[in-house]
Amino acid sequence: MTTISQTAGYTDLQTALKVRARNPALDRLRCFLTLVVLLHHSVIAYTYFGHTDPKSWIGFDAIILSTDSFFMATFFFLSGLFIWPSLAHKEPWIFLRDRLLRLGLPLAIAALTIIPIAYYAIALRRAPHISFADFWWTTVTVGPWPSGPVWFISVLLAFDLAASTLHRLSPKLVDPINRLSLRGYERPAVFFVFMLIVTAIVYIPARVYFGASRWFEFGPLSLQSSRVLLYPVYFFIGAGVGAANFDRGLLSADGRLAKSNWAWIIAAMIPYCLLWVLIYMKREILGNPVWLPDWYEIIYGLLFAAFSAAILFAILAYFLRFKRLGSSMLDPMQAAAYGMFLVHDPIVLWLQYWLFDVDMPAIAKALIVFVLTVLLSWGATAALLKIPGATRVL
Repeated sequence: MTTISQTAGYTDLQTALKVRARNPALDRLRCFLTLVVLLHHSVIAYTYFGHTDPKSWIGFDAIILSTDSFFMATFFFLSGLFIWPSLAHKEPWIFLRDRLLRLGLPLAIAALTIIPIAYYAIALRRAPHISFADFWWTTVTVGPWPSGPVWFISVLLAFDLAASTLHRLSPKLVDPINRLSLRGYERPAVFFVFMLIVTAIVYIPARVYFGASRWFEFGPLSLQSSRVLLYPVYFFIGAGVGAANFDRGLLSADGRLAKSNWAWIIAAMIPYCLLWVLIYMKREILGNPVWLPDWYEIIYGLLFAAFSAAILFAILAYFLRFKRLGSSMLDPMQAAAYGMFLVHDPIVLWLQYWLFDVDMPAIAKALIVFVLTVLLSWGATAALLKIPGATRVL
């Protein structure tokens, strides 16, 4: 199950780089995606796909199909935006220290505490008498050891370390992408076509070979097999966009992308609707098989890549309009966004556990879970930030 990180803009966007002023549009986009992550996990139990609760609603399947198809890639893109300037202005050992502090430490803590606490709720459904101590010990010694959302942190750490090595070998490695970004100031469609072609090339063969649901797993570390090349492509495309001339390229608040939001929404809705056509064919015509024919996976992969790129452009276009506004309802959440991502999983799963036997519509259950998850994870993060030194990590 694809979840979120979704730290993907968290660590690099939250670092106040001396070489570049903060970008309100991207800060607010990061907060928005945090809420999307929480929504994704709040409703997935009530879908046809997840359906771990007796109640379900088809509308939640529509949400999950959309979020699963773009939000992780978007996080990687956002995280890549600030990586190249950071590498250019930090000594390698300082960069490594910062990454281990911001990513490695939360990963270790979450894997040993937050994730077992979260998945204990699921274990109790299967074995009501198991103690937490027994569950924790079995998880970390025998397995399976679920990664939950923190898989993203481990992957992002690997990408950051790879970027550090590549930057030392060739600081100009992503310059061709940056030059294309400058063209995107006037012609964002050119950059979109580039992005679609590259992502389709790396995603479709992997989807055909591995299928959609297989994951590479090693202890608490995991990565969806079909997206093993898709995510680094988004990350390094983001690195190229942010490498130089950020305010004069694709993401300029004065560029054409910021003025064409509706066009990108339409461009995203076409492949999204066609994805539903394929899903209907899989369930009603093909009999919902475990392994789908190659032609199906190729078409699905192309539509997935098109939707993922188009919705990224639509969201960027929308939030770039915030560049010059004085305030946003998302602003109060900015300092807590990373922490909310880290702590929300046990809150979601335990709320769903307690509501499992409650006889109420799926919409009501999901609404309760989502609202309480936002409030409780925000409050928990605010409390954690009061710990001395916590702001250096969260």
